[in-house]
Amino acid sequence: MTRFLLVLMLAFAPLSPAFAVQPDEVLADPALEARARAISRDLRCPVCQGESIDDSNAPISRDLRLVVRERIMAGDTDAEVIDFVVSRYGEFVLFNPRAEGANLILWLAGPGVLLLGGLGAFLYIRRRGQAVAPAEALTADEQARLRELMNK
Repeated sequence: MTRFLLVLMLAFAPLSPAFAVQPDEVLADPALEARARAISRDLRCPVCQGESIDDSNAPISRDLRLVVRERIMAGDTDAEVIDFVVSRYGEFVLFNPRAEGANLILWLAGPGVLLLGGLGAFLYIRRRGQAVAPAEALTADEQARLRELMNK
């Protein structure tokens, strides 16, 4: 039975969440730690690029986690902590970039393309649905040839 449980635990080990936050990084106050974790989930690891600093094991992520906790302990608000990190690493570290300045193009590009595609589809369907001029009637020779082909 123990062998079965061991095999079962090893089989499901890769599916369990693995957080990179080390025990020595955790703040003593649970409320401050919760704030730090929330901020860390919104910041991208500059090295991994697809992971938050909360999930990344890269040394730079550890440094950023420590900076976030230091700023929180210094009394900064969440916005001030994020501004501090962005001022040093740029807006690239934000998973959700701010909708201002040059980023506004990125925020508006998706809906803009969707509207243009919808307008194009509407015009295509509208133009296609318009009445098509009826084809000219067949001449007597063409009608005779058609009857001949149909009777075969």
